[in-house]
Order: sequence, then structure tokens, then C-alpha cells
Amino acid sequence: MTAVSKVFSRRDLDFLLYEWLDVEALTARERFAEHSRETFDAFLDVSQRIAERDFAPHNRKNDLHEPTFDGERVEIIPEVSRALTIFADSGLIAGTIDIDRGGLQLPLVVQRACFLWFQAANTGTSAYAMLTSANAHLLLAHGTEEQIRTYVEPMLAGRYTGTMCLSEPQAGSSLSDVTTKAVKLQDGTYRITGGKMWISGGDHELSENIVHLVLARVAGAPAGVKGLSLFIVAKKDVTTGERNGVILAGLNHKMGYRGTTNAVLAFDDAKGELVGEEGRGLQYMFHMMNEARIGVGAGAVALGYTGYLHALDYARERQQGRPVTGKDPSAPPVAIVEHPDVRRMLLASKSYVEGGLALVLWAAKLLDEPSEENALLLDVLTPIVKAWPSQWCRLADDHAIQIHGGYGYTREYPVEQFYRDNRLNSIHEGTDGIQALDLLGRKVTQKGGAGLALLLDRIRATAAESAELGGEVTKAADRLAATTATLWKDPASALVNATAYLDAAGHLVIAWIWLEQLKAAEGKQGAFYEGKRLAARYFVTHELPRIGPLLDLLDSGDTLLRDMDDAWLG
Repeated sequence: MTAVSKVFSRRDLDFLLYEWLDVEALTARERFAEHSRETFDAFLDVSQRIAERDFAPHNRKNDLHEPTFDGERVEIIPEVSRALTIFADSGLIAGTIDIDRGGLQLPLVVQRACFLWFQAANTGTSAYAMLTSANAHLLLAHGTEEQIRTYVEPMLAGRYTGTMCLSEPQAGSSLSDVTTKAVKLQDGTYRITGGKMWISGGDHELSENIVHLVLARVAGAPAGVKGLSLFIVAKKDVTTGERNGVILAGLNHKMGYRGTTNAVLAFDDAKGELVGEEGRGLQYMFHMMNEARIGVGAGAVALGYTGYLHALDYARERQQGRPVTGKDPSAPPVAIVEHPDVRRMLLASKSYVEGGLALVLWAAKLLDEPSEENALLLDVLTPIVKAWPSQWCRLADDHAIQIHGGYGYTREYPVEQFYRDNRLNSIHEGTDGIQALDLLGRKVTQKGGAGLALLLDRIRATAAESAELGGEVTKAADRLAATTATLWKDPASALVNATAYLDAAGHLVIAWIWLEQLKAAEGKQGAFYEGKRLAARYFVTHELPRIGPLLDLLDSGDTLLRDMDDAWLG
């Protein structure tokens, strides 16, 4: 296996998995007893090999030759199908699923680490696999045995793919306004009628069938989200093989993720099967939505990380200019990595992507060690895991373009595609603003604020062990706690600036994550560990102070955004 890759960093994964998170200790749990570090490493090796050999080479082609629809069929470059077949054959699509269901029963944290390789190598192709896996997980949790046999087993075998169908043209992210209808028949099935928009993987010829999970409203159900139910609607009827009233009305063409079909679907009296009970559709859907949200955060990390690695490689090779103290025009140019502003962008990017990666893996490990405390932590963290990397790891791709200079804006280099692909992650699975409302409006107050209190206790405990940097992190944690208490004296006004709260909380969490990495690197020598210490110091001293003005704004009770007249915008 190649030691250095521009796709992703195996060295960083090994550090986080084994030196910080100690995932090898998970094998003491009954569920993972058949595994060892050797099996974990083997799956990481396979993931890197397939990602670099079968996914990365067609990433640019996937972008330049996006799927097309001729009115009857969707055409996709053949490399996508081949790559997904190889991925399915590896068994990774069922990585975390029980052995008796045909899975590998890997820890979620190891599976997440494996899949990051594919998201970094080719986000367009990997999206089909991510959605299929999340769809299968939902049905394993809430479907019947017959539904699992009919739909999940073919997905795990790579024969079927899966989607989630929530948004509608008129509703967007406002799911309470969903109008797709479901009518129950005497045989217990339903007929689904309506339209869905922005459906990733919504139509293609990559698989024998597509399993759509569709939110719809049964006749007579109450308005709002409490009236929504969840249905399995297959592209083709599994008994007849005929098209099942799922009509592709067209493809959306986005600035990024161009290799993933994004469909406008019309359901015309399509046959559907109810998942679970009527009226609990959104509750079930959150099983897939939360997994997809963490997957989107991971994808943002992956794209930011590969952008950073490409920029670092370019900065070390590109000869341009002379040191600021160099006055001799006849002296040879130096590598641009020697210029302070380039170093600023590289170090900032390193702190974002390595911090974001650690956050994603830590969140995954919480699921491998189920407890009431870990569930509380994950509830609070999910909006941050989704939204923080979507903003700050995208900034790493922005820096990568800048470091490449004029070349960064051309398609001769891949960094402009990384940015375009990553820009979508702030919208996928709930915008940053929606995540902010979720965090401040629900997650930090539920159960009397127990989840936030637990998180802040963890942060303070780690900070207390860091003589050099812990003091500033402790102050920030105390400040966030005080601001939160102030905000909820007037909840309606508090939510006006929810995005500022999300930004502040996210930066505090990443500062804590860096203290955790600093502790794991303590006493260890070499450039890798010095890099960890440097990035930790940078983030706490240069980035964490950003939250001061954000908390000042929140403490002020400012309601400008609510009180303004939109006519004043011009």
C-alpha cells in the first residue's frame, strides 16, 4: 500500500483509530469479538485500493460527462457501474450489518473510516452506495421480515440501490407541507400519487431496481409532520418486473455532485408498502436522515481533506517568487510553501480537515458503544457533525484553489471540482440554517439540557489536562454555557441568531477535539506528531477566538434579522 496518497491520509486514520480512539478495544465487546486490528486494517487496505484504483480515475470524467436523460433512459458513464459492482463485491456495503443478515459486523467507526476513502476519491459515485446503505439500515430497523428479504437483501448484494424521497417542489425542506398522497387498498398495499424533487440517485440503470423510501400522507391524516407515513415504492414491481408508476420527469443539473443523478420524480398511482405504522413516517425517516447527515459531514471532510493534500503537494513543488527578505532578483525562485500566506492557508486547512475527521470518527464510535450518555452526546453533536465540516472543510477547498493560483480556477487541476462538490454539502440533508435551529431549538434544551451539559463536562475535563492550551478552551466552554442560559430566557428571539450559535458551538467542539488529539500525541516524536501539536496550537490560538464576537452578538439579544423589512434589501 502506498504510504502517501493525495486521495486521503492513511497515517491520520491510523492515528485517530488506534492511538486516540483505541478502536482495537472494541473487539472486547461481544458484537465485535470476531474482529481484530488485522481485520480492521485489511478492510482499510481494501478500501484504499478500490478507491484509488476504481473510483478516483473516473472522478473527473464523471463530472465532465454527467448523467443525461433522453426521455426514456438515463445514461451514465460505464465506469460508475463497474466501480459500484466492485464496491458491492467487497462486502463493504453491508459493513456494519449483522453477520446473520449477510453483513461484516464491523464497528461503525471502522466502516466510516473505510468509506471516507470513497467519498474523497469520487463523491458522485460513492453517493449511490451511501444512500443504499442508509436505506437498508432504516428497513432493517423498522421493516418487516418480508420487506427485509424482498428489498434489503438485494441492496446488500449490490443488485438494488436505495433513495430517500422527502422534498417536494412546493415544500422544499418544509416537510410539514408534503402533499404526496397515499390511498390504502383492500390487499393492504397503498397507491402513492405526487411529486418529489431533488432525489439523489432517483433514476438510473445502475441496478436491477431502485428502492424509494417515500414520505406521503394517507387520506384523512392530520396536517403537519404528524400526518406523514413512510412507504417503500420500488421503481419496478418486484412481482411483475414492470415499471411501478414511478416516472422520471427530469434531471436536475447541479454545480457539483454531477456524477450522481438528481431526479424530479412523479409517482402516478404507484404501488407502495407501508413501513411500520401510519403517522410515524418522519420518526422512521430520521433513522436514515441522521445517518445521511453524518455521512454528509463525513463527505465534506473527505473533499476538504483531499483538496488540502493536493494543495500541499502543489505548494511543495511549485517554484515561484522569493522570500520576503530576499532582495536578489537573480536568485532562484522558492517553493511557494515557503511563503507565509501559503503556510497560513495550509495550516488553517490542516486544522479544519484533521479536526473534522476526528469529530466524524468520534461520533461514529459513540454508536459502537451504546449508552444513555452517548445517545445524549450524539443528539447534540449530529447538527454540528453535519454542518461544521460543510462550512469549514469547504474552506479548505477554497484555500486549495487559492494556493494553486490561476491554475486553481481551471479544470486542468481537480481542486475546483472539489470545491463545487463540497459546496452542496451545506444544503444536503438540511441546510446549515436548519441544523442551527435543530441544535439551539431542540438539541441543547431536550431533557433539561442534559446533552449539552454532558458535552461541556467532557470539554472541561480534557481542557483541565492541557496546561498550554486548556485555559482558553475552558473559558470558551463556560462562555457558551452562560450564553445558552441567557438565550432561553427569550426563546423566540434566541432563534433569530441560531446560526451564530451553531458556528460558536462547532468551533468550541473542534478546539476540544484538538486538545484530545494533542493528548494522544503527547511524548511522541516525529514530523507527524509535531504537525498535530502545531495544528492544535493554531486552532486554539487563531480559530477559537472567532467565537467571542459570535457570543457577544447572541448575548446582546439582537433581533435585527427578525425586525427588518425585506423592502430595505433593495
